Amino acid sequence: MKMTDFRIILASNSPRRRELLSGIDVKYEVRTLPDIDESFPASLPHEEVAEFLACKKAEAYLPALKEDELLITADTIVVLDGMILGKPHNKPEAIDMLRNLAGKRHRVITGVCLTTSHRQQRFSDVAYVTFSTLSNEEISYYVSRYDPMDKAGAYGVQEWIGYVAVEKIEGSYFNVMGLPIQKVYQALKQF
Repeated sequence: MKMTDFRIILASNSPRRRELLSGIDVKYEVRTLPDIDESFPASLPHEEVAEFLACKKAEAYLPALKEDELLITADTIVVLDGMILGKPHNKPEAIDMLRNLAGKRHRVITGVCLTTSHRQQRFSDVAYVTFSTLSNEEISYYVSRYDPMDKAGAYGVQEWIGYVAVEKIEGSYFNVMGLPIQKVYQALKQF
């Protein structure tokens, strides 16, 4: 479906974001840059971090963006007990994150930035996810079998752990996957 006159560029290595964008039958190409700085000011409220990072990613692509291109950047964070859980750096850190998430409710915030050479639109979406308790054996199984190092909070809701541990999602399931695709679709139509 053609929603815009722009050529859509998805700036993401995430197979989940590609799957979600493909799911709305949008033609796009993937473009990625290495080593984009994903730091943010410590004073930034948690609710603003994902959107800030999505726009920071867009800035890195802006110099090479052509007049007829629309860039989509996104970032997802998990917030638990006032702490931001990003992507784990190693398996022990992933195990610790999942132990902390087990039996608790947390927020998943995805920030999205749509950018052209002349205009930018940004928004974010929040979902609340409740995990059941998990044994150490279940956590170890997931981390060793599914390798969640590229996922905020060390889990993918669309994987085994989502099937066995997610008791409830308040908000968009697709936001928890990494892209609030319904909001992206509406934004593309209006862009």
